[in-house]
Amino acid sequence: MQIHDLSMPLEGEHIRWPMTQGVRGSFMAGDLFEVSWVQTSCHGFTHLDAPRHMVPGGTTTTDLTLDQVVGFASVIDISDVLPNQAVDDSLLESRGQHVKNDEIVLFRSCWDEQRDWHTEPFWREAPYLTRDACEWLLAKKPTAVAFDFPQDWTIRCLLDGDIRPINEHVSHDVLLRNGVTLVEYLVGTRAITQTRVFFSAAPLKLLDADGAPARAYAIESM
Repeated sequence: MQIHDLSMPLEGEHIRWPMTQGVRGSFMAGDLFEVSWVQTSCHGFTHLDAPRHMVPGGTTTTDLTLDQVVGFASVIDISDVLPNQAVDDSLLESRGQHVKNDEIVLFRSCWDEQRDWHTEPFWREAPYLTRDACEWLLAKKPTAVAFDFPQDWTIRCLLDGDIRPINEHVSHDVLLRNGVTLVEYLVGTRAITQTRVFFSAAPLKLLDADGAPARAYAIESM
């Protein structure tokens, strides 16, 4: 098998998410232990959303079971996507005939090759899903949908402090509201060559949270 790491590294200098990392203890000072620590958002870098993130009274990470985010995934290849392109249901229908119901859906846009995720263009010029695309996905009854691009148009608005209504965050409104876990901000999907892979985005076991960091990877059989 071949394992493809799809995780965005946690870095202190990022345009969207502040992160503080440090070390307590010094061997030179005679300390027995060195202990690293980190502080950042549960919704930064590669992570997953629980419904509570945008649905009042929605379920939290406590209710998440690993079989929702670990298992076989159907890969939808849209690697020819253009900047600011609307990804609609007709495109998904043409590229997703192989998608199986009741499994994970994994997008392969390779957007991180078109724009650097450390820069504003990655967020401001990204392709995005339409509402009918999200409804197409929901009809497949996925346990989770994993994205390698900022999937809602409204995500770019956050850079300006413009928080749009929930109905405009279409993947959250259509999918997350209906219990479909969202795995956001994968990178390195170019390495995937098969239309069906074993995928894992197991989160940190944070209780009663609206999201959690995840280490995401795909396994292809050789």
